[in-house]
Amino acid sequence: SICNFICSNSTCENMTGRQWEVCNDYPSLQAMGWCSNEIGSIQVMSGAWVCYQYPGYRGYQYIMECDCHGGEYRHYREYGCHAQTPQIQSIRRIQH
Repeated sequence: SICNFICSNSTCENMTGRQWEVCNDYPSLQAMGWCSNEIGSIQVMSGAWVCYQYPGYRGYQYIMECDCHGGEYRHYREYGCHAQTPQIQSIRRIQH
């Protein structure tokens, strides 16, 4: 399958640290094995995704698109104007 979304370690900005690819919707990143509730940087390879502050698609929502920033969000402040922390605990694809 084609993976569209790559996330890097909770403590590392600029696409450094532990990385993994996300291909599906995840109501809880911790349940899938991500050991932190924070993500320091994100790269969107294609499409658009919504990242949520809390599990179960709750809390602040951040729209991440491959057409924005070249798909690279190197620091959590690039997630959105209301992003105060790198806390992301669930991710969902935007269907077109």
